[in-house]
Amino acid sequence: MDTVPVQERSSWKHDPFGAEIEDGILYGRGTSDMKCSLACMMAAAAFFAEDTGRDFAGQVSVAGIVHEECFEGVASRAVSRAVNPDLVVIGEASDLNLKIGQRGRAEILLETYGVPAHSSNPSKGVNAVYAMCRAVDRIHALPPSQHPFLGDGILELTDIKSLPYPGKSVVPEYCAATYDRRLLVGETKENVLEPIQKILDELQEEDPSFRGRVSYASGEETCYTGEKISAERFFPAWLLDRDHPAVKSVLEGFRSHGYEPEVTKYSFCTNGSHYCGEAGIPTLGMGPSSENIAHTIDEHVSVEQLYAVAEVYGWMMEAILKN
Repeated sequence: MDTVPVQERSSWKHDPFGAEIEDGILYGRGTSDMKCSLACMMAAAAFFAEDTGRDFAGQVSVAGIVHEECFEGVASRAVSRAVNPDLVVIGEASDLNLKIGQRGRAEILLETYGVPAHSSNPSKGVNAVYAMCRAVDRIHALPPSQHPFLGDGILELTDIKSLPYPGKSVVPEYCAATYDRRLLVGETKENVLEPIQKILDELQEEDPSFRGRVSYASGEETCYTGEKISAERFFPAWLLDRDHPAVKSVLEGFRSHGYEPEVTKYSFCTNGSHYCGEAGIPTLGMGPSSENIAHTIDEHVSVEQLYAVAEVYGWMMEAILKN
């Protein structure tokens, strides 16, 4: 569930699918992101049910979500419909600290259109790449949106291509650029694109031959079951207030066990984009390992942290599901 492929298996010191333990460290793809956290949630739910004799105020559901890496929160929509949760805990790596928010993510597609011509006679055409360069230059000058806790609403160019490719004596008639946009709470699909659209409108006023378009990218992937998952790539930010009842209850529960975690945020996007960002369901993050270990060669997690987070998940259920 929710892992990335292994590209260079020979580069690993330990078998990426061997679950080898050395000096108290468990190695393998998904140890940090996300197999171990899911396993600890399953164990914690089973222990909690046993310890309480299944007598507690509510219901506990454990969900394994597909394709979070490329569609953060999209598959979670089905869980929301089926379970209708009052509170969600996501298990992304947090070093056993409590996460209360994250920036969202959008994939923005910028397109410019030209007129093809032979490159020996370029004045007969309109070069879509030159048009793209003008747009990119102005977009780069846009000041980022800001949030005091989540940080900057980053807008970063990540990919660019033109057609025909390879060109071979043809003035390119099409150019596409991809931007990674990190979203802040309160930002919408409309207001994120607004400053870019304004730039395109200004460029067209200055030069009638300029033609450009901005939109959100869409994608489709095949799940392990063969089912298709597709979505527009806009995954909102989310943030709970430190005084939110769920945050206060969980922290009080932790303190009753002598545990004082740091209250912080994720630097990357998670399924919380749906649960809290789209559906408004209070969402907390707690998991073993560190964010920077995910997706790495020799991905790993401390076995000690696995035992610890399973216990912490129990404390969270105890705090929320009081009779």
